[in-house]
Amino acid sequence: MIHLPDPVRVFCHIPPTDLRKGFDALSGLVTTAFGQDPTSGHLYLFFNRRRDRLKILYWDRGDGLAIWYKRLEMGSFQIPAAPAQAMAIEMTATQLALILSGIDLGSARQRKRYRRPVPQAENRPPAP
Repeated sequence: MIHLPDPVRVFCHIPPTDLRKGFDALSGLVTTAFGQDPTSGHLYLFFNRRRDRLKILYWDRGDGLAIWYKRLEMGSFQIPAAPAQAMAIEMTATQLALILSGIDLGSARQRKRYRRPVPQAENRPPAP
């Protein structure tokens, strides 16, 4: 399973993408479809029409963009369910690992786990 640090987010582009696109064109899609900065360090997934190929664009170690590319010899990747007309969705690192492993997201079920509550902003005056 892929382990990503907590601050890394994973975004999936829903419409099929021409995977002949390179760094500049995919970076443009990140800006327009996701409304994100390609140098943020997050992962951006793009699938072709047949969903047998996948590209992941990410900012590598703070010094340049990198593309990870996978082609399936048989079968296809499953894109997570998305609202109608959605251009992009955010997904978890676990969902990404399941997609790359070929596990059906519809039949996979996560057991109940503890989740740390998100701290609320306190109404304290700023420290001098």
